[in-house]
Amino acid sequence: MEQAILKGINYLYDHQYPHGEFCCYISDEDEMKHCIPHSNVFPTSLIMYSLLQLKQDAKVKEMLDMGAAFLQYQKMRGGVWNNFTILNPLFPICPPDVDSTACASKVLQALGKVDLQNEAIVLANRHSSGLFYTWFTLRPSLVPIKDFWMLSLRAFKHPVSTFLFWRNTEAGRYDIDAAVNANALFYFGYRPETAPIINYMLDIIDQEKEADCDLWYRNPFTIYYFFSRTYKAGIHQLKPAVDKIVQRILKSSKPNGSFGESILDTALSITTLLQCGINTSEMEAAVQYLIQQQKPSGCWPRWAVYYGGPKKRLCYGSEEMTTGFCLEALAAYQYELQQKA
Repeated sequence: MEQAILKGINYLYDHQYPHGEFCCYISDEDEMKHCIPHSNVFPTSLIMYSLLQLKQDAKVKEMLDMGAAFLQYQKMRGGVWNNFTILNPLFPICPPDVDSTACASKVLQALGKVDLQNEAIVLANRHSSGLFYTWFTLRPSLVPIKDFWMLSLRAFKHPVSTFLFWRNTEAGRYDIDAAVNANALFYFGYRPETAPIINYMLDIIDQEKEADCDLWYRNPFTIYYFFSRTYKAGIHQLKPAVDKIVQRILKSSKPNGSFGESILDTALSITTLLQCGINTSEMEAAVQYLIQQQKPSGCWPRWAVYYGGPKKRLCYGSEEMTTGFCLEALAAYQYELQQKA
């Protein structure tokens, strides 16, 4: 396991771009056999979070420092982030979003890099139900924050392109998504402003809607991962959902030790179970499966992590993203073994 972790670290170290970003591809199939590179902010936030458990390693520390500089450079007015980097042609027409903002903020917060001061603008981007809208964009509302309106009014710089963005993509100004809200809860913690998210998440798991509760995350294992890390962070009100998540993951176990349909599903399942406080006999087999599936280069195969909408016309992923999740799973399992020793 130690050797697999070191090989994975070396792979990411060798493949991080000089400016701190990690590679992301877009494709039209989950296996991503045919894909093209796409410059996005969000994947780097995910990979950096996965590496936090290994930050005592010198190479990981260097990667986190470079990634933090990249995220800080990509930060927009009001301390929010866009899914796309500043140099991506879609950046001017795609609005910033709560998901990218919460995940980047959480990583920088964990690294103690900067006082983000984006609390007010993110909390202002909520529906009357208390749930967070996905996009920072124009809607009939009275938000007394200048940066909020300046972000929204940037759409008028490219009115035709913006109109086509809302028309031709599967995004909507009033989108409310489960993983986005779970990540906002993870960032802010439990407080009166985030309390409505709890029942929302509980209902999704109770009604078995995890495969269709978010426009961008269409894989239930990804939902389980995001939900479980809020539980580990101390949101114990999610315990009823956690118990059901554990049962559903264990039911997906395969004879070869894997969970779900992919290496990514297996890595997410290991981390999710450990975040839920579960270490079963299936866990060791799943860990061995991950180690066996590692390529000689140190990476794990790319697989779709998130999508461009429910129709799955586009998906996003990379070897770097899968490798980040696999390293997180192995590091979490290794820590569990050390605690028992």
